[in-house]
Amino acid sequence: LKFLDAHEMLSVQVHPGYAHANLPARDGTAKTEAWVVLDAGKESRIYAGLKPGATPDILRRSLKNGTLADHLVSITPKPGNGVFIPAGTVHSLGGDVVVFEVQQNSDTTFRLYDWGHVDAKTGQPRELEVDQALACIDFVDGAAGLVAPVVEAETPVKRERLFDCDAFRLWRLRGESPFTVGAEGVPRVLVCTEGGGQVEHSGDTYDVRKGDAWLLPAVVGACTFRPGGAVSLLEIAIPERPGNGQDRKISGMESE
Repeated sequence: LKFLDAHEMLSVQVHPGYAHANLPARDGTAKTEAWVVLDAGKESRIYAGLKPGATPDILRRSLKNGTLADHLVSITPKPGNGVFIPAGTVHSLGGDVVVFEVQQNSDTTFRLYDWGHVDAKTGQPRELEVDQALACIDFVDGAAGLVAPVVEAETPVKRERLFDCDAFRLWRLRGESPFTVGAEGVPRVLVCTEGGGQVEHSGDTYDVRKGDAWLLPAVVGACTFRPGGAVSLLEIAIPERPGNGQDRKISGMESE
C-alpha cells in the first residue's frame, strides 16, 4: 500500500504476470495494482492500457518517433476515480495527481518509455527495458482502466466496492454515523482519506486522522468506527483464495 504524489509524468511501465516466469523478475512475483484518485489538477493524466490495434511492432516504431502516448488509453482523472491496472498493463500517471495505490507485493517493473527524463545522478537518460516490457504486455485483456463503484450498502455508511480481484479487495466507506469495519477471522487495513474519527475495540478507542493507515489483525475481528464528522475510509482485504491477480475480472468497467 502506498500514496503516490506524481508531479511529473512517471515512466511508462509494465509489470509481468505469473505467465511471464521466464522474464528476469526482480523478486519472482507478479504485480497487479489499482489506484484510487485522491487529488488531481488541470494537467493530471493517467494512462492505463493500449488502444485497439496496438501491436509490438507499432509500439517499437512509436518509441523511435516519440508517439507512444498516441497508442495508450488516456484518462483525465477526477478525485474519487478508481483505476485497475492488472499485470501486463502498460501504464503511467503524473501532472500533479495524488493516488492511493494497492498492489501485489512485488517490485518487478519494466520501463518502456520515460518521456525524455534524465537521471539527476548521472545526467543521462534512464535505462529502458523495451524487450522485457513488450514481452509481458497483455495485448488482449481489456480489464484495465476506470471502474464503476458497486454500491453494497447505503446505511449506516455508504459502502462502495471499487476493486475485487484475486490479489486484493478494496471498499470505500463514506458517512457520518458509526459503522462497522473489519471482519471476523481475517485481517483488514483501513486508510483514512478524508475526515477522521475513532476505532473502538474491547473498550479502547484509537484516533484515526486523514492519511493514517491502520492494520486490523485477524484476531481483532469487527470493530466500530465513530466518525468525527464526514469521513471517507478505504478498507482493504486479502481475498480468501489469493491467486494471480487476474483470474477474477473487475465488474462495472468504464472507458473514456
